[in-house]
Parts: sequence; structure tokens; C-alpha cells
Amino acid sequence: MNQTKNRPSVAVIVPFYNGSKWVERAIESIYQQTFPADEVIVVNDGSKADEQVALYALNEKYPFRIIDKPNGGQGSARNLGATVSTADYLCFLDQDDFYLPDHIEVLVRAIPKKEPRFGFAYGDCMEADGDGNIVRSSMVKEHAAHPKHSILDLLRNDMFILPSASIICRKAYNAVGGFDEQFTGYEDDDLFMRLFRKGYTHRFVDRPVYVWCIHIESTSYSVRMSRSRFRYFKKLADAFPDDSGRARFYFRDCLVPRFGRAFIVDAIKATMTNGEHREEIGSILKQYAAMVMDNPNVARRYKFKLALATFVLTSCPPAMVKSMRRLAYMPVFRRLVI
Repeated sequence: MNQTKNRPSVAVIVPFYNGSKWVERAIESIYQQTFPADEVIVVNDGSKADEQVALYALNEKYPFRIIDKPNGGQGSARNLGATVSTADYLCFLDQDDFYLPDHIEVLVRAIPKKEPRFGFAYGDCMEADGDGNIVRSSMVKEHAAHPKHSILDLLRNDMFILPSASIICRKAYNAVGGFDEQFTGYEDDDLFMRLFRKGYTHRFVDRPVYVWCIHIESTSYSVRMSRSRFRYFKKLADAFPDDSGRARFYFRDCLVPRFGRAFIVDAIKATMTNGEHREEIGSILKQYAAMVMDNPNVARRYKFKLALATFVLTSCPPAMVKSMRRLAYMPVFRRLVI
């Protein structure tokens, strides 16, 4: 793409937290773009001293800007990077992922020339292992419908609009307050949900623009995801109360089908391993069950099964639970987790 004086300016923001084993691959992919970024900002989110040293050593090779801050999570790192940048549009990249060479060019081309309510454009992504070996060449379309048209779809299903596959208008980003920093998982869905709700438009580009490397150190494999999932569940339950007059039962028809299975599965895993977070994850399940019991529109049969499953998973000794053969296939759990 030819650059002109009227070209949109783009900042790429990379949150960094003890990621020296991966971050050079991410940084290199930014500097190999066919449409160069105007700003590259790496936000060091309270990494260990040796990791900080490694990041500054990498800075001698690539001319990105480093911002150091106390640890506050990925959302806070992204928000700080957005605050110190000056570009018209924001791109984000996680430290363990990497862009395809035309990531910025493809997304900039998707920006409409005259659309005052434009919010963001996004593409598909490839899935890879931690070493960057491709597992799937397209994964976004396999999990959700695109582009987005209905709030019911946004509530009922994970969005699969990924910050590392997106370009976001700064004005829209600022208008909704950026990422909600209470989340360490689901912050992506939360941001794009708020952009959608405020009437900002979006464009979907039907091609991969980056590579998502999924490995055992990813956030989705940690207890932080369980905590954040429940926080997001509660935020949505508060924001979308049931509307019986319009026969819109958001809690029963959208939130329970989307999140309920995950709360059960997390508790099963924690119970079977008897890990250090079993009590905390059991508490999350109890709180979820209490919210279900309080909702008059959820079927009594589901409530009964959920109450029994919650009792078994939070009250029985792990050895007793393990003796129940394969827990996920017990009748009491089958309809809750499958």
C-alpha cells in the first residue's frame, strides 16, 4: 500500500509480562509489516527483573517504545499503551502471538472512508502451538458467525472477535473506556460488546491476519480465567435483566447455556485433581448455583441437577468423587456438561 499524507496513523500495543521466550517473534512480525506502524509500544506489566532486562536488550535491536508499570493485568497494560499513543487507530498483539505480514494493511483497507460511527475492523486468525506451528489455518469462523448483528448472539455465544486480529478507532475506544481492567479473560468480548451496544459499526475481513499460539501457559489454562469468567457472567446478568413483557429471558436462554457448562467443568477438574484452587472454584460454582436458584425462569429440573452436582463437587472428598467412575458421564452431570 502506498503511503500518503492522508494515510491513517496506526499504533501497535504489546502487553509484556515475563514473556521473553516469545516476545521477539511478536515484535519481529510488527516490523515486517507491509504497512508500517507509526508507533510500536510495549507495556512492561511488572515483569521480573531479568525479564525486564531481556526486554530492554531487545529494544536495542528494534526501535519500539517501552512503558514500565506495576503489574495490573493485560487490560490495564493495553489501556496504558492506548493512552500514551497518539495514532488514529489501535492494534494490539499478545506477546506470544504474531502478525501475518499484511495484518495492518488488510485491516486499514477495511476502514470505510466516510462513516462517522466506525468502531473497528477485524479478521480471522490461524491457530498454532507455542512454537508457532500451525494447527488450523482458520478458526474464527469455526466458532461464531461474522459479522455481528444481534445482541442475543453476542450474549449466547463467545464472540471470537480478537484484539490481535483487529484495528480499533481510537475515538470509539476512548468513548467506551477501553478494556475493563477487572477481567483477565473475557475482556475482549466485553470491549467489543460495549462498542456494539454504543452503535459503533464494524467490518469483518474474511481472511486470517495473525497467528494465535495456544499453549499451557496461556491465560485460558489458569485459575484467572475461572475468576474472570464469573465476573463477566455477573456483569452481563446485571446489564441484561430478563424482560418478560418481550419474552426475552436473557439469563435462562443466553447466559446459562453459555457459561453454566464451564462452571461445572472447572469444578470437576478442580475436584478430580484436588488442586490448590479447588475451594475457590467450588465457591464460584456455589455462587453461580445461587443465582440460578433465584431466577424464576430457569427450569426446576435444571435447578435440581445443578444443586446435586454442586453438593457433590464442593462437599464430597476427592477420593469419593474419583471412585464414581468417569464423573462427566454420571447421569446427574450428563445434561449439565454435554
